[in-house]
Amino acid sequence: MNLVERIFEGGLWKSRYIVLSAVISSLAAAFAMFYIATVDAFYTVVHLIDYASPALDTLARSELRAESVTHIVEIVDGYLLATVLLIFALGLYELFISKIDEAESDKTASKVLFITSLDDLKARLAKVILMILIVKFFEHAIKMAFNTPLDLVYLAGGIALLGLALYLSHKGEQDHGGDVKREA
Repeated sequence: MNLVERIFEGGLWKSRYIVLSAVISSLAAAFAMFYIATVDAFYTVVHLIDYASPALDTLARSELRAESVTHIVEIVDGYLLATVLLIFALGLYELFISKIDEAESDKTASKVLFITSLDDLKARLAKVILMILIVKFFEHAIKMAFNTPLDLVYLAGGIALLGLALYLSHKGEQDHGGDVKREA
């Protein structure tokens, strides 16, 4: 092996550290989303103190309840997005930089965070993204006005498609030796 080839290959191999920019950015965005969702959760709970007030009439209480349910769904959505970013950062780090020794030696470490290939990372991200889509669908379904029977058919069709997506993702996981077989 000549000197130029060794230098080039060494530089090429070390170029993988550019992935650290994605890891750090994803972690920063994950922390930001956890912060936002936590602040939203705090203020939602504080806002609900008025729910038990005898001064509220039935209509006002019903509106507060509907607003609160919508906010809670948004909070869940925020936490799921933060989780996607965290899994993405950890997965990129493990794939391109180094195994996380602390996670491998920790008995309580989640199997969700062990990433062995790009396909494994994609599969784990896809699961969480599917959950985000389900939460978003639920959020829109809560706000939807049902003016015609066709609106109910659309809602039922959407629910059926979500059920099918969950079934297919679970079936694909079992057929391809996913987490269910690996953890057993």
